[in-house]
Amino acid sequence: MTATSEIMIRNARLFDGTGAAAVVRDLSVADGIITAIGRDLPGTAAQEMDGSGLALAPGFIDVHTHDDAMVLQPGGMEPKLSQGVTSVVTGNCGICLAPGLPEGASVPTPPLDLLGDAAAFRFPEFGDFIDALHGSGPEVNVFPLVGQTLLRLRAMDRPGRPATAAEVERMREDLARAIAGGAAGLSTGLAYPPARFASTDEILALARDVAAAGLLWTTHMRDERSGVVSAVAETLDIARRSGVRTLISHHKCCSQAAFGLSRTTLAMIEEARKELSVGLDLYPYTASSTVLLPTFARDSTKVTVTWSDPHPEMEGRDLKDIAAEWGVSQDEALERLKPGGAIYHQMDEGDLRRIMAYPPTLIGSDGLPQDRRPHPRLWGTFPRVLGHFARDEAVLPLETAIAKMTGQTAALLGLKDRGLLKPGCKADLVLFDPEQVIDRASYAEPTLPPAGIRQVWVNGAPVVEDGAYRPGRPGAGTVIGGCRAAA
Repeated sequence: MTATSEIMIRNARLFDGTGAAAVVRDLSVADGIITAIGRDLPGTAAQEMDGSGLALAPGFIDVHTHDDAMVLQPGGMEPKLSQGVTSVVTGNCGICLAPGLPEGASVPTPPLDLLGDAAAFRFPEFGDFIDALHGSGPEVNVFPLVGQTLLRLRAMDRPGRPATAAEVERMREDLARAIAGGAAGLSTGLAYPPARFASTDEILALARDVAAAGLLWTTHMRDERSGVVSAVAETLDIARRSGVRTLISHHKCCSQAAFGLSRTTLAMIEEARKELSVGLDLYPYTASSTVLLPTFARDSTKVTVTWSDPHPEMEGRDLKDIAAEWGVSQDEALERLKPGGAIYHQMDEGDLRRIMAYPPTLIGSDGLPQDRRPHPRLWGTFPRVLGHFARDEAVLPLETAIAKMTGQTAALLGLKDRGLLKPGCKADLVLFDPEQVIDRASYAEPTLPPAGIRQVWVNGAPVVEDGAYRPGRPGAGTVIGGCRAAA
């Protein structure tokens, strides 16, 4: 009897997601599952293609996103699918859409406004957000975190102070309901004003609950500048005392005073990994992007406004030029532009390359899809690593780069059937040209799709064909990682 399948890709260079060297093989898919890998596989398929000269990899997993609102929007995931991203981790940096804004809040407190206006926070409980995800049929797989900043704002009347024991207990109650509702873990954003005043013990209490549930804690640390070494020490202390599986978000060393400190922080992480489950991720750019913050602006060589509610005409312009035009200091100009966001040029290329080359480092975009003029990382992160850093600059081998986006990420997230090319795994796949793949998004033109990505499948469903994104394909993805993943 002749074997049949939905998809047969022949003669492609298979990068299996483990970091092993590529091998030329055929791969077949049926019912959204990889069914066979081998030479000259027998049988026929409804979709059969020749992958000669092309690379076939597991779908990329964006371990750090702010796609919470966009995963609910039809066509909202084009920036990720066009890069070969098939799974996203939402709810990072303490920022998420559920459970709802504090009672009486008419606008989301920054940085919650990175996800949208008050109407976006329409889910009273985290389970309501999960239900909406299932109802919308996401284009990608979603691994949803709950954010501590939102829990803190809900529990406290004034967040600019340490929480009381009673307030911590309210956060823990919200966290428990979020976990029961499907949250796959907790994130913190300790560099931002609403969470900056949280004590180590406050975070530890929540981390212990996350550890008890066997879930993940991700953290935008308290300091990524001259105090980055102390921030890493605090993070490792919480990981050690709680036993929680930990991911340091977008690890970097900002401002000239911090340049080179990655040598120390990576050594600390390496030592801690001998006894703890600690990982880290980064995006492949030397500029960050977030809400308007004076501390970030002061440490930057250049600040570009990405959005401003009171002054939308200033989007895309330099803060220094705006201040000169208004005849005020840059600090005053920044205050006038709020609420808003910016791109901050404030990192050293040497630190970036060192962190990227460190074997445990994963890749995450940290893109901000709600920004009206986003950082190019939203559209360019994964092809930039593959093309610029792996192929052109030889910072790391291509098979290593792919592992950092696939198998290693799936292992840290605890995903058993994604991130690898092997029979029985979900058919999240990306077929690309290793000689042509490159990011095209730039600071001047931040929404250009990449080159070289030929085909993308999510759970066996085609979402990019012949390099073109195919909108209107809801239902390809699913919700993964939480207690209600299969709801």
